[in-house]
Amino acid sequence: MTEKEKMLAGKLYDASGEELTEMRKTAHKLSKDYNDTYEDEIQKRKLILQKLLPNAGKDLYLQSPVQFDYGVFTTFGDRCYANFNFTVLDCCPVTIGNDVFFGPNCTIATPVHPLLPSERNMKYHENGDLYDLEYAKPITIGDNCWIASGVTICGGVTIGEGSVIGAGSVVTRDIPAGVFAAGNPCRVIREITGQDSVYRRKELF
Repeated sequence: MTEKEKMLAGKLYDASGEELTEMRKTAHKLSKDYNDTYEDEIQKRKLILQKLLPNAGKDLYLQSPVQFDYGVFTTFGDRCYANFNFTVLDCCPVTIGNDVFFGPNCTIATPVHPLLPSERNMKYHENGDLYDLEYAKPITIGDNCWIASGVTICGGVTIGEGSVIGAGSVVTRDIPAGVFAAGNPCRVIREITGQDSVYRRKELF
């Protein structure tokens, strides 16, 4: 297996090789190019995103700045939105459904590092170049989810359709569909029901 194949399969891999290094450099450059555009440069932004995120659905809107590690391993459904400072470390596949909203300062992080320092610390190849061994776990977010401000989603997590993750949460385990969940670690608070409709709140009208 190549290092890229190991990475995507969730195996221990060396990220320092030429293929993965060049892929990251490309994604980092495209992220910066996108961040350097103005909001009214619609066509320019669209062309950059087509290169950075070739697996994105229609009507994706990302409020810059954004940062992707690879980009090509992230899939968006239709009509997704992310506010300022959206970071995606997609060393394993990141799958985001339709109509998913992200508040500012959200992080999706698939990488996992060994707990033992002797296994985690940087090492040297025979030619003197530094490398480390890590692995990653995929992340899946179902349709119609709202991920509020400052949420971190860790590798291996699946968030079910229609769920809401409260601000500042750290999601370390799966969250079922149709619930409000929050905290560090994130846990289910309650089910979301028709009683949560904004049209039941007279103070809003």
